[in-house]
This record gives sequence, structure tokens and C-alpha cells, in this order.
Amino acid sequence: MDIALFKSLLLERKAALMEVEETSKEATQIVELDQASVGRLSRMDAMQGQAMAIATDQRRVLELQQIEAALKRIDHDEYGYCLSCDETIAEPRLKLDAAITLCIDCASKKESSCSSV
Repeated sequence: MDIALFKSLLLERKAALMEVEETSKEATQIVELDQASVGRLSRMDAMQGQAMAIATDQRRVLELQQIEAALKRIDHDEYGYCLSCDETIAEPRLKLDAAITLCIDCASKKESSCSSV
């Protein structure tokens, strides 16, 4: 397995997420409720946009945490192994998402157990 490739993929994705984070700060700012300057529908649109930006920001933070965890696994020679069964995760799966933590079998089991609840 080409660990350097996966580390490079993780670092590139991290840099892209950090760049987006810098540009999205304005979208999560508090919406002004001044009726003199903005109409009610415009405020509602702005509040909806703010809520969507906050949700997007939360997903970005989670993905950054997953990337950091993957980089730590690389540093500790634990990268590429399923956290559930300790089997090797297939390289094509890692190429799709270099921060993935489960092999396809364990991910399928987890998904089927979550959907039956």
C-alpha cells in the first residue's frame, strides 16, 4: 500500500477544507433583524442560509477530525486497517475516502444494523 499517496490525499483534502472554512465565516454570522433595512422574507432567507452554512460547517469540522485521526493512524503505522475487525481496507475504498475507518464488510454490517433500528 502506498502510504505516501494516502497521506498526500488526506493533506490535500485538509487544505481544501481549511480554505473553505476561511471563506464561509461570513455565512454563519448572526442575521440582522432590522426591519427597516431588510424585509421579512429576506430575513427568513438569510436565516435559512445561515442554518445551512452552520450545518455545512459542522460537517466540515467532523471531516477535519476524521482526517486528523487518519493522519495519526499513518504516524502510528495503523493506517489502512479496519477499526472493527482489524483486516486490511481495500485500496480502492481508501482512494474514494482516505479517512475511511471500516472495511466494506464491517461498514455494511454497521449500516444494516442501524437501518433495522
